[in-house]
Amino acid sequence: MAVQPTFAELLAKCQRSAVHLEMRDGYMLDDPNYLAWRNGERPVPGSRPEWAHPWYEMVGAVISRGGSVRRARIVSEPISDYVRFEYDTTDVCNITAGEAVRWLPRRQASDLTLPGNDYWLFDDGIVLFNHFDGEGNATFRDTSSDPAVVELCRHAFEAVWQRAIPHHEYRPA
Repeated sequence: MAVQPTFAELLAKCQRSAVHLEMRDGYMLDDPNYLAWRNGERPVPGSRPEWAHPWYEMVGAVISRGGSVRRARIVSEPISDYVRFEYDTTDVCNITAGEAVRWLPRRQASDLTLPGNDYWLFDDGIVLFNHFDGEGNATFRDTSSDPAVVELCRHAFEAVWQRAIPHHEYRPA
């Protein structure tokens, strides 16, 4: 069995584009940053929190090569506490790193064909699927370069992206 490349390895090799589709209303509810947020800590607008520095470096490397990183989130409304945390930290984490982020209310995604799992698609050539348990904890990742799977994920992301609301325009219900 071939060793699966890690997310960091795939992003480091990315030349043109990395896209990420998130479809869950909660992830890793024991994340220390989420727990701090639940306890009232909020990011300072314009800040660069220490915990996000590795992300800034990884995304910044793609951007410096002339690539792009886009993230789309399909969310239930009213949004969950976890999605509110994501929304509150998107500016200082994702946008500051160089990502473009959009939000799509789930009710507007009913007629879209979507893969069964969240994923990253790198350079329209390899998909990294993220698998989670019922509590939002990561269980494993697997990759596919099957052209049909890549095309499904590429098409799904672009369909979501076209409907989704840019981060600075989205006002969660």
